[in-house]
Amino acid sequence: MSIIMIREAQPEEAAKLTQIAHDAKRFWGYPESWIQYWQADLTISAELITKTDVYVAERDEQLLGFYALSPVADQLELEHLWVRPQHIGTGVGKELFVHAMQRAAQQRFSHVEITADPNAAGFYEKMGAIKAGEVISEVEGQTRILPRLKIDPKKTS
Repeated sequence: MSIIMIREAQPEEAAKLTQIAHDAKRFWGYPESWIQYWQADLTISAELITKTDVYVAERDEQLLGFYALSPVADQLELEHLWVRPQHIGTGVGKELFVHAMQRAAQQRFSHVEITADPNAAGFYEKMGAIKAGEVISEVEGQTRILPRLKIDPKKTS
């Protein structure tokens, strides 16, 4: 098996990254109506790619996943971290996360904040993130509590 490469995303890859985000969200068994509700949040635009840190993991020219790290006020936000479903649990997410934290540390931010899907919170906590609060969300009348996490990028291995 060849090595995973992490590189800057290209604006023309926006549609492929959007598909990865949608497929990864579906992996958790959410109803299709919820996926449609989240469509704007899961859509990766060429503008996002050009204005923020968006990096992809690829192997043999196949995109495996990506992340987007965006400045918000005086902090950094990990807005996206998605892995193709067939690569979840294979280390791709960890490599992307570590890369994102290295980028954050280079930019001298003291911490990165994450609003996590409840299914992903355990991954982030395993990577060293700590709970900093909650965000209440509602989809089709169902209340969702999303963990708000933060992490010191210099303490990620």
